[in-house]
Amino acid sequence: MATLHVLRVFVGEGGAGGNPLGVFLDGKEVPERHRQGVAADLGFSETVFVDDPVRGELRIFTPTDELPFAGHPLVGTAWLLCREGFDVPLLRPPAGEVPVRSEDDTTYISGRPEWAPPFEHIELGSPGEVDALTGPPDGHDVAGVWAWDDEQAGRVRARVFPVRYGIQEDEATGAHAVRLAARLGRKITIRQGKGSLILAEPRPDGTVEIGGRTQLVEVRDYKGEPR
Repeated sequence: MATLHVLRVFVGEGGAGGNPLGVFLDGKEVPERHRQGVAADLGFSETVFVDDPVRGELRIFTPTDELPFAGHPLVGTAWLLCREGFDVPLLRPPAGEVPVRSEDDTTYISGRPEWAPPFEHIELGSPGEVDALTGPPDGHDVAGVWAWDDEQAGRVRARVFPVRYGIQEDEATGAHAVRLAARLGRKITIRQGKGSLILAEPRPDGTVEIGGRTQLVEVRDYKGEPR
């Protein structure tokens, strides 16, 4: 029986927000043919199956698709591997090698913008307009809607709607942060969802580093039936 760790990733001030994530550190206990069904059964925006915790090899699934790269699953898994005693300087999702580092209570990973889903960036005039949305703008199914909260300080308010991947709205989206920071060409702090906080900064090598805080919610035996 596989053991499931449930985390919240990109936790904001006072413990607000944080995107739920399921991680199977013993991912090989879940056969590949069942993984998509398990991810659908759990219903998190992403679920990670770690195939080799020493080398950082892993796979990432939404309820409907496998992703080669995703931000909050990689940040959360990096944090969990460190917590469980694995000194892993690189994670290895299908997209490529992802550097990892930690500073105080924040875990960082770096990825290339082209690895992320093709988010449409929709800028609105104010954070209030972003807050007022009741769903994705018409005709957009992989949309990141954002506005400057304080442009001089690099603070952004965002909401992300990756409907194409079976997620109506994401609480915190690291891959979108990678794309947005690369597009803006500057260091930003993103407040997303109900209070999640994502740090993002373009690097000289063309990657973008993202970081945030992770909390453990629970550890349990997975007893569900894949759909």
